[in-house]
Order: sequence, then structure tokens, then C-alpha cells
Amino acid sequence: MEKEFEIVREFEIDASPEQVWEAITTGTAGWLWPIEYEPRQGGAAPFGGTVTAWDPPHRLTARTEDAEGVSVQTFNQLDHVVEPLEGGGCRVRYVHSGILVDDWDNQYDGANKHTDFYLHTLRQYLTYFTGRPAAFCTLDAPDASKAPDALETVARGLGLPDTAAEGTTVRVELPGAGVADAVVDYRNPYFVGLRTDDALYRVFGRNHFGAPVGVSVHDFAGGADAQKTEADWRTWLTGLFT
Repeated sequence: MEKEFEIVREFEIDASPEQVWEAITTGTAGWLWPIEYEPRQGGAAPFGGTVTAWDPPHRLTARTEDAEGVSVQTFNQLDHVVEPLEGGGCRVRYVHSGILVDDWDNQYDGANKHTDFYLHTLRQYLTYFTGRPAAFCTLDAPDASKAPDALETVARGLGLPDTAAEGTTVRVELPGAGVADAVVDYRNPYFVGLRTDDALYRVFGRNHFGAPVGVSVHDFAGGADAQKTEADWRTWLTGLFT
């Protein structure tokens, strides 16, 4: 059964409109995943979509009908409006809308919660790493990570204490990178975000939505090797859930 949805978020950030524009157009590997937009109205957008508004650095809208490789949606639109604030910084309004055709409640709940995590990661990028190129990788844990406590299993495997709240600095052991001090920049029952001096580590508790746990790494260190990072995490996750 088809049903429309709309997810709206607004936030203020101590960054210029130009920095936000860079982040949402050419710097997406630093907080989301690599995305390419043809820089003009009517240009190509991800998933077979079309750029319907291109007004740098103020508005970007992309619309997709029958998104390529996305079976649960028949329409998807992302709209970003960036407004400068008096005295510096800017306000960002983000609207994700579309039509879901299957498992509506679960799909909407997942999209709604993921939105908060992604936009938080955008703010982390703009605050700590803006303009720096990122080596990006993403992967899923084995199917055994669909278990109800899988996100907690990953957190404990990294050495993250159950009591470590947002804002806490912790000593963790990161696959391939070794022991490091990291700030817990995001934590709730669904997601964990860790920030080191050179990287953002994102753990997605998609086990709560019927899928395996996911991990994304945005590595800003010079010479970072995304393929090696992915291989290190895959080996570690396989061992954790075997």
C-alpha cells in the first residue's frame, strides 16, 4: 500500500552557507556517502534523479521517480534550504519527502531516525573537518547482527562502556587503527557515533529495523586507505558475529 511521508528538520550551524553548500554537494563523503550532482537545474542527481533546484549556496532540491535500486519507494525528494544568519553562521532546513510502498511504519521509522543521525554527522563534519577530503567506506555486519542486542555487541567489542554517554571521551580499539581516544558524539539505542582527531566512525543499529548492523567510516587522515579500512572492519565484524 502506497503512502506519502515527509521528514522535516531545521538546525543552525556555525558555518558559512558556502561551507554547507560544499558539504551537501561535493563533500558528501565526509558525512553521508559519495554523491554526485550535475551542477545545474535539470541536471542528473543520484539514483536516477533530477536536480529541480540549483541555487548555490542557498537551495538544492533533487527529485527521483522510481528510484534505481530502491524497491520500497516510488518517489523520493530531498530539499535543502540554506539561509545566512545575522552575525555569522546559517540556518539549514532539510525536507525528505516521498512515497513508500511496503512496510510503511518500519521504513518511515528507520528513515526518521537515520535522518537525525545523518544530519548530526553533517554538523560534526562542518564543525571539525569541513573542507577536508574523506576516505569513505561502508559495510554491513554478518546476518547474525540482526539479533536484538547486536548494536550493544559492536559497542562492547570496541571497548565502549555501557555507561559512556554523549560527550564522553573513551579509549577504544578500532579495527585496523588500533587503540585510540574517541569522543562519543552520538549515542542512543539505535546508533553510535565516535569521533577521533582524524575520523568519524558511525555504527547503525539497523538490527532494530530487520537488517544487519551497518558501519561507515569517514577518514580524513592523509593517505587513508578506504579499501584497507573496509577489509579490517569486515574481518573484525565477521569474527564478532561468528
